[in-house]
Amino acid sequence: MSTTTSSAAATTDKSSIVGRGNKTGNQLFRDWYQELTTAPSRGEHSAYVFVMGSMAEVLQSFGIHTIFPEVNGLQTAVRHVADDYIAQGEDYGFSADVCGYVKADVGLQLRGGDHPMGKIPKPSLAVYTNACNTYLKWAEIWERMYNMPSVTIDVPGSRAAGRHTWSGHVDFENDLKYVRGQIDELITVCENVTGKKFDIDRLRETMHYTNVMMERYERLIELNKAKPAPYNAVTDGTVYLGVANGFRGRAEGAQYFTDLVEEMEYKVANGIGTTFEEKYRLVFVGVPCYPIFRRFNEMFTEWGGAFVGSSYMWFASGGANTGFQYDLDRPLDSLAEGLLVTTRDAMDTMFYSNRNIVDAIEPFGIDGVVYHPIKSCRTVSTGLADNRRAVIEESGAATLFVESDHMDKRVVSEAQLKNRIDAFFEGLATRRVRQSTGQSK
Repeated sequence: MSTTTSSAAATTDKSSIVGRGNKTGNQLFRDWYQELTTAPSRGEHSAYVFVMGSMAEVLQSFGIHTIFPEVNGLQTAVRHVADDYIAQGEDYGFSADVCGYVKADVGLQLRGGDHPMGKIPKPSLAVYTNACNTYLKWAEIWERMYNMPSVTIDVPGSRAAGRHTWSGHVDFENDLKYVRGQIDELITVCENVTGKKFDIDRLRETMHYTNVMMERYERLIELNKAKPAPYNAVTDGTVYLGVANGFRGRAEGAQYFTDLVEEMEYKVANGIGTTFEEKYRLVFVGVPCYPIFRRFNEMFTEWGGAFVGSSYMWFASGGANTGFQYDLDRPLDSLAEGLLVTTRDAMDTMFYSNRNIVDAIEPFGIDGVVYHPIKSCRTVSTGLADNRRAVIEESGAATLFVESDHMDKRVVSEAQLKNRIDAFFEGLATRRVRQSTGQSK
């Protein structure tokens, strides 16, 4: 084959694969909302669930759609209409201090489910864990509005930082029995709501698709060790998270992440990064600033700051970051084990992420850590200052602490953010000069 022909083939391959993940992910998302919009006309049931412990495999086995209020909320924020929904929630009686996701969801319910992406159906049931303290009170709102059943899956967390227990330990086995009993109760509720008998083979099928997704998702995170990083863990990562949650337990989700890993491996093999020159490699800790999502990211990329890691891609992925694999020969026991391991990992990532961050600094080539506490979410934000101190003491990493919100633009000041971010990069540049000349940090 001639050099010209080879070059043309390479160009064709690049044009067909680079950017495919974001394009396909956005289309899947639109299809998902259209599916939800039309579900009532087909007489199909829907469940309101959350990203940490959605129990999608059980719900999918009954043909019940999963609806994520967090995802609905962030979609209103990135489309700059969240303030209207939040205001309606506050007019209904919720305090300005209440989570922006909750108030936006209340506004959505008061509008009969009208959403920028479609129409959100009323729930037949709600399923939630204790991974976020807000989940429990949030579900009570739906109970009052719709008089429908709700199922709480109480997942025992780690007793303290570093105090994990695993299979074989007496505490883990006791926790496992406790979680398994609650899954059995959920199955009974689903049978009552749908009028269908539980099909364990259908459950195995959904768990298989989740296995594929989790394996690929773990690989996706690992691929960002490459220089330059093939994707942005904040902006691109939000697309990936949407698919990971919305299509968990589904063939489309498994295929999407298989194709996505293929794309990222191609980019790594060919030295293709994101759309700007990567100068500094960063880890993002917290929930993104969705009201000015694009501009927030630009304030980093203008300096060549690339987010190669994100705690949000860890704790909001439903445990996909762990790569946990279900044992399909014992589906119900393995489902309980997976829920215990992955939900506990999500909680630990919020409360004790300093260990994960320190461990990532060398393999990911991290230059700085960006902490983003938000007004709305005390669960994620409480303790980040202590977390930052621990990371600095152990690793000496450069850090940035900037505050805003993930929903409420009233507490987002672009000017203040930019001043802090600019100063951070000026410090990174000075640190790099000193390191290159052998001076201390």
